Amino acid sequence: MNWIDVSIPLENGLTVWPGDTPFAFEPGLRIARGDMCNVSRIAMSSHTATHVDAPWHFEDAGKRLDEVDTGIYMGQARVIDASGKARIEADDLGSASLPPRVLLKTDNSKRPFDQPFQQDYVALTPDAAQRLVDEEVGLIGIDYLSIAPFDDPETVHHILLGNEIMIVEGLRLEAIPPGTHEFIVLPLALKGADGAPARAFIGLA
Repeated sequence: MNWIDVSIPLENGLTVWPGDTPFAFEPGLRIARGDMCNVSRIAMSSHTATHVDAPWHFEDAGKRLDEVDTGIYMGQARVIDASGKARIEADDLGSASLPPRVLLKTDNSKRPFDQPFQQDYVALTPDAAQRLVDEEVGLIGIDYLSIAPFDDPETVHHILLGNEIMIVEGLRLEAIPPGTHEFIVLPLALKGADGAPARAFIGLA
C-alpha cells in the first residue's frame, strides 16, 4: 500500500476563510538564541487548512467533535472526479449507490494553498447534499476550505451536519485517481470542539 498525504502543510501564509484567524507558526524558545531547546507557538482557527467539521459547527444542538464516532474517519472511500464542474449537483455523484465515505476531487485541488482566498471555488449544491443524506453517507470530503458555496454557506452545512454527516474540507486530491481507496483522516482530539485541523492520507494499492 502506498500512502499519500492529501492534507495541506501548515505554514505561514496559508489561505484562510475571510475573517478567520491567520495561521501563525512563531518562535518561542530557540537554541540559536541561547535557550536550551527549540519550542514554537502556533495560532490558528479550528478550521485551518485540512480540517474536519463536527455537527456543532452549524447545529447548536449537534454533536461536538469528541462526541462523534471516530470509526467514520477510517476505511474505504470513493473518490469521485468532478473536474470541470463549477458546482457539484446530485447527478455528478454518479449513478451507482454511494458508499459510507465520499471524497470529491475538483478543480479546487489545482489551486495553490497559499493564494488569496477565491470566492468561486467548486462546492456542493443542496440537492447533492440531500442525496448524501438519502443514501446514508457518513462522511463527505472536498478540496477547498468549504463544502458549501461562498454565497450560501449555511444551507449545505445544515443539510449535512444536521444529519450527522461528517465533513472534511481542505483535502488535496490532484494526484489521486478516481475509484475506491483506503482513507484515514485524523482530526486533533480537541475536547468540545466545533472542528479541528487534521492530517489525511489515501492508500493506493
